[in-house]
Amino acid sequence: MEEERRWSWWQRAVIYHIYPRSFADSNGDGVGDLEGIRRKLDYLTWLGVDALWLSPIFRSPMADFGYDISDYLDVDPTFGTLEDLDRLIADAHARGIRVILDFVPNHTSDQHPWFIESRSHRDNPRRDWYIWADPAPDGGPPNNWRSVFGGSAWKFDTATGQYYLHTFLEEQPDLNWRNPEVQAAMLDVLRFWFARGVDGFRLDAIWFLIKDAELRDNPVDPDYTPDQPAYRELLPVYTSDRPEVHDILARMRQVADAFGERLLIGEIYLPIGRLVTYYGCRHRRELHLPFNFQLMLVPWEAQRIAAAIDTYEALLGPDDWPNWVLSNHDRPRVATRIGEEQARVAALLLLTLRGTPTIYYGDELGLADVPIPPDRRRDPLEHTIGPGAGRDPCRTPMPWDTSPYAGFSTVEPWLPLNPDYPKRNVAVQRDDPRSMLSLYRQLLILRRAEPALAIGSYRPVSATRDLLAYLREAAGRRLLVALDFGGREQVFTTTRFTLHGRILLSTHLDRAGEMVSGSLHLRPNEGCIVALAAH
Repeated sequence: MEEERRWSWWQRAVIYHIYPRSFADSNGDGVGDLEGIRRKLDYLTWLGVDALWLSPIFRSPMADFGYDISDYLDVDPTFGTLEDLDRLIADAHARGIRVILDFVPNHTSDQHPWFIESRSHRDNPRRDWYIWADPAPDGGPPNNWRSVFGGSAWKFDTATGQYYLHTFLEEQPDLNWRNPEVQAAMLDVLRFWFARGVDGFRLDAIWFLIKDAELRDNPVDPDYTPDQPAYRELLPVYTSDRPEVHDILARMRQVADAFGERLLIGEIYLPIGRLVTYYGCRHRRELHLPFNFQLMLVPWEAQRIAAAIDTYEALLGPDDWPNWVLSNHDRPRVATRIGEEQARVAALLLLTLRGTPTIYYGDELGLADVPIPPDRRRDPLEHTIGPGAGRDPCRTPMPWDTSPYAGFSTVEPWLPLNPDYPKRNVAVQRDDPRSMLSLYRQLLILRRAEPALAIGSYRPVSATRDLLAYLREAAGRRLLVALDFGGREQVFTTTRFTLHGRILLSTHLDRAGEMVSGSLHLRPNEGCIVALAAH
């Protein structure tokens, strides 16, 4: 019992990431909403997830589909009402499912009352709530800082004669987190939602939170090539990953801890050695889970993946808990990146590595990116960066059944459905015992039943060009995970332990119970979990 009590819910949990516009439409307007999510809770319970993370649902003009917030304390009518969110949280909790919201602390909408006040006059009390600067001597922007979404990060305000900073769209002015009043107001936002029953937050773009106080120019990246986005021409040393960010995260952690077992996840695209600093130290904790995106970014080769896992594990401190992600709302889906056959292998990898995994909605169906005709594209990046830069293809509606509009809505959805939805949907795959959906569900059942998978130790065993193998162990129970990353058969053998046991699960879902002795034969694109005999 002592060992059981030391594991927090989020360490054992599997998180399910929902893009609310695209999950389920309850009111027939073609856009997903909170009531739609609530009505699908039974599906999520059946699937076996432990927590939902919702991309932003706060009030917003939707210049960036909710990442431009005009009121942090209310729900946007697109998604419903505050009462709808309360019902969703209550019904999720009744099923043992936690609810994580998306908090966007770096910037607000330019329609937020704070910014409207800030830009009204240079002497307004909220002027310093945002980052304003005088023009350069030539009248241009104060420095060379670039927007992630293209162009200068500075927008001139003719009424007050200064520029304001926007790391993303010009409709998303950056808050000045050096201002204690800003910090106090934003920490109160966290308290408001924690008091309302929210179990945690994913913190958007958290590594951008503090900028250089002297507004120094960013240096040129000597490795930049013209095929890269223009933002990458400069190294963002003065606009991201500043040391003061850690002070703010420590304060956020104190707020979360005051409410019990609440979770803080951080979106951070940094090299792994920098990423792990966002856990904080033993005496000053910061994020519970700085998102680890390596499985989305590292080339899909067994040895490269093995090296990434080993490096990450070696960098983690004794109080740090790992986490893994395969897809999200900003990057191509895993089935698009590596193909559907390897996406099954990736599912087994995600759900058997040590740490907390996050599943992106639709990945459990093998959903791929959907081609979007030019006249249906909605992402502002199509205009700020250029055609094809948008993230719409990985944000398309969840296909539920074979009915018109795939059971997502009763009308044409806001983005096109996957063309193969008559065959790739929840209803069809739920009835197929070997479908991708069945694989995910069986993995989640197994993960919940096996402490070795949920909380056990990780030990690498082997990595060749196409084969990766490792052990998970807890309380004397040893599980071997072996993954074939290639299109040809592999035979796994080892002298490090006696290979004798029984297959618990194959990605093909047709070998459970098969005995293994001496060697494990893997078919092309197959992964297996083997319960090793006691030694």
